[in-house]
Amino acid sequence: MTSHENEKRQAIVDACRRMNALGINQGTSGNISVRHGEGMLITPTSVPYDAMTPAQIVFMDMNGAFIEGQRPSSEWRFHLDILRARPEVEAVVHAHPTYATILAIMGLEIPPIHYMIAAAGGDSIRCAPYATYGTPELSQHAVNALEGRLACLLGHHGMIAIGASLERALWLAVEVEALARQYHGCLQIGEPPLLPTEEIERVRRKMAGQGYANVSTGSG
Repeated sequence: MTSHENEKRQAIVDACRRMNALGINQGTSGNISVRHGEGMLITPTSVPYDAMTPAQIVFMDMNGAFIEGQRPSSEWRFHLDILRARPEVEAVVHAHPTYATILAIMGLEIPPIHYMIAAAGGDSIRCAPYATYGTPELSQHAVNALEGRLACLLGHHGMIAIGASLERALWLAVEVEALARQYHGCLQIGEPPLLPTEEIERVRRKMAGQGYANVSTGSG
């Protein structure tokens, strides 16, 4: 194992622990992947983050093959399919933060209630339809919901954030949960006023110039 690969493995372990410390995930319900060579490094299934070691991070090639005896995350399929569909993306973060998951349970996307919605690449954070975890159906729903975006909710499930680096994807996951909490709070009062699409696009371009959105989101 090269020192570069070991650094990536340690970064994944550190990010998993950071997710729990930030309160955007509980237990081992989240998972993280990082592009590596001709495949990806992904968290193992059912290993407590406090006990996880870099050696337990699983390498999977782009055909879905991995070393026998290893146990990649049960959600490996959508990680792999997102990295296949989005060659500019380097990291995928999946978590079950409370407010984002509440909206996902209700099948609600996050509309442009705040200009920071632009950090996710467009004027909304879509909610993908529900499908059983680990299935090709869920994977396809996730890829579709992320078209032209850097984050999405998963119906009755949680959220996904992607980025040009693991640091950026984790930052966005935290931001999505903040937006979800804000939207949830607004809905307790009534339907919030929304920012126009043109303003969100203006902000998105400004953020891109400042290094916020350093991944192309394509069209959508």
